[in-house]
Amino acid sequence: MTTDDVGELRSADVEAAVDTEVVRRAREIAARLSLSRPTHGRTELRGAGLLRSVRYSGSSDEIDIEATLDRLVESARMSDRDIIVRERRQNRRSIVLAVDVSGSMSGERAQTAAATIGATVGRLSDDAVGVLAFWSDASVLVPLGDPSSPEVVLDLLLQLPSRGLTNIEFPLRAALSQLERVPARDARVLLLSDCVHNAGPDPRSVASRLPRLDVLLDTSGEHDVDLARDLAELGRGRFASAATYRDVAPAMSRLFGP
Repeated sequence: MTTDDVGELRSADVEAAVDTEVVRRAREIAARLSLSRPTHGRTELRGAGLLRSVRYSGSSDEIDIEATLDRLVESARMSDRDIIVRERRQNRRSIVLAVDVSGSMSGERAQTAAATIGATVGRLSDDAVGVLAFWSDASVLVPLGDPSSPEVVLDLLLQLPSRGLTNIEFPLRAALSQLERVPARDARVLLLSDCVHNAGPDPRSVASRLPRLDVLLDTSGEHDVDLARDLAELGRGRFASAATYRDVAPAMSRLFGP
């Protein structure tokens, strides 16, 4: 069954207790997860990140002589904090994680999805992260940029009931709204779903408007690989698949790798 109903944002309705096996699974995924930070095209971005002039904090030995001399002219007494050094600093990314909690993602699929998102939140602690759970509607579990621990996110996802149809267009549109003030090069969306889209408008149009959309497809049951690949291509992102929770870490590393 497919419907054209437009989704809406709802509050999260929690119901179940946390399964200790899923917590163990999340920890195993987290231990294997390696999420790289991408570099950008300009020559000054090689290495760890942008080369910037900052106050000395005991961790750099490359002095910005011109900026330090300017500080010396302004200050009657020189201190360590008046020394300006050159360090490479990463831009803080803004990443919306959209996770499918529809009826087709119930049981072990829901547990793996919760473990994956919880582990990913932990690995992206230096970034602004938001978490959307979706079915025919969607719920904002973590607003973009709000601090939240992996354990809290895991608990929230595990307590959500799997229900309803799968509307992929709506969470992508909600993610686009959250990222509208973020520079495109620092913004991305990760979709975790079986991509069996059977509610709401075609999601391809919204995917093409996102700054970047990566897709992790759950192939442990019914799934739509053609739609998943289309969404990643239109969203200028990457596609990866996972049949079991052991496939998640290498798949996520491919999505976030250089």
